[in-house]
Amino acid sequence: MFNYWRFSGAWSLRFGASRRHGIALVIVMITIAVLSILAAGFAYSMKVETKLAQNSNSEQELYWIGRSGVEYARYILGAQMGIANEPYDSLNQKWAGGPGGMGTTNSVLSDIELDNIPLGNGTFSVKIIDLERKVNINVAGEEALEQAFRLIGVDSGEISSLAGAILDWIDPNDVSNVNGAETDYYQGLNPPYSAKNAPLDDLTELLLVRGITQEIYWGGVAERHPPARFQSKFGGSLNFAGGPPVVYPVGLHDLFTALSVGRININTADSIVLQMIPFVDESIASEIIRMRSGPDGADGTDDDTPFQNPGELINVGLNNQIVGQIGRLCSVRSATFEVTVDADVAGYKRQFVAILGRTSPQDIQILSFYWK
Repeated sequence: MFNYWRFSGAWSLRFGASRRHGIALVIVMITIAVLSILAAGFAYSMKVETKLAQNSNSEQELYWIGRSGVEYARYILGAQMGIANEPYDSLNQKWAGGPGGMGTTNSVLSDIELDNIPLGNGTFSVKIIDLERKVNINVAGEEALEQAFRLIGVDSGEISSLAGAILDWIDPNDVSNVNGAETDYYQGLNPPYSAKNAPLDDLTELLLVRGITQEIYWGGVAERHPPARFQSKFGGSLNFAGGPPVVYPVGLHDLFTALSVGRININTADSIVLQMIPFVDESIASEIIRMRSGPDGADGTDDDTPFQNPGELINVGLNNQIVGQIGRLCSVRSATFEVTVDADVAGYKRQFVAILGRTSPQDIQILSFYWK
């Protein structure tokens, strides 16, 4: 006869043992999962710490690679000025990223490259632009400023006020020009500050001037730009004009620089900057670019035919008298250059910027150097 109680007791013992084994297995699995998460977290933390240590070790090397990139740019600019049959600076030359002018083939610049240059454990790339391709704001008069605002597309009723405010910001006194703004105006703002009453050191200082909005300064559509260095104390960007943003085709940033010799290089300036020269309209500016860019109509290529001297502007439709008048505002040489060096050591990157002043092939000074 079947013994129900004996079977039931044996089944209960087996079920209890299986249940305990299942719970133990779950505990083991949970323990393994927790340990795996901890191990993964520890491994990630170690990876981050290792990467930070590598980056820290790369800091000094990045710095010296950045400095080396600046020295490399100095060498290129000195060699370029030393080419006797190229008495000009133009966009087809090596320093500007072009293939090289007519005198490059037999010079030390023939094999020069600007990108991915190996050095030590890293590489660097160099970009050089001349600042004479723009107008020096510190020497721009009222007429030049008003022309700039016309080119930007500012409402004609605001042009005189904006020009006056910039002139007051730069001039050495606190006497306000007609429609201008001096310290008494800026002291009424929140936060209050004073007019600089000195030349601009950095063009972004224009954003402190009454009426100069982000749109007027940067041009183009309203978009986010890197903040100016001074803006940290103001807690963000400044826009004193108020009202909705306006879209302008170009901005002050495209037309001006705070540092140059004050003459526009007609071989490197774009069409809009060329129209800052008196008597040069859009048609004349287009003709200047057509003549210097050669048969293919593109700047910075093999067939460029740069101007040898400002007197050649007579060939673009300007008469002798006008060319004589504007000759002091123009040049075919550049003396001030902005150098950007992108340094890379094992994927750790840093960008360095230097301003160079060149007076001769042997005299190229570093006017400023910083990193981002």
